[in-house]
Amino acid sequence: MHSFGYRANALLTFAVTILAFMCAIASFSDNFSNQTPSAQIQILNINWFQKQPHGNDEVSLTLNITADLQSLFTWNTKQVFAFVAAEYKTSKNSLNQVSLWDAIIPEKEHAKFWIQISNKYRFIDQGYNLRGKDFNLTLHWHVMPKTGKMFADKIVMSGYRLPDAYR
Repeated sequence: MHSFGYRANALLTFAVTILAFMCAIASFSDNFSNQTPSAQIQILNINWFQKQPHGNDEVSLTLNITADLQSLFTWNTKQVFAFVAAEYKTSKNSLNQVSLWDAIIPEKEHAKFWIQISNKYRFIDQGYNLRGKDFNLTLHWHVMPKTGKMFADKIVMSGYRLPDAYR
């Protein structure tokens, strides 16, 4: 006969193996969900556009953000982190990203929203490159599952332009 310790070890090893297998299946099942998020961002107002005393450009925007991220939620989703970034090119950098707003969405019921806000974070360029600049507003999201690998995606909205003169 086997000792109590040997039997307990065998039972614990079997339970952990089954738990790992179930977590792998849960993570794999997320690949079959149909994800069709949608978003629209409008710039309602340019509150101010100025050159700071040390030479950097700063912009304050009023944004209207409408999004439906409910399709990102499955039974394995813990939360979704979403943020809006302004993206543009300069002579020094091929991609500049400035975060304007972010939110943690804990439940599917909160994943369909419409908000009107001034940018939560300052839109500052290191230099004076924003006058007359074309830029994109991009809604990024990171889905954090209960088990498995985190994944990210985005929706890029183009066609925005800053004024040629400071206000």
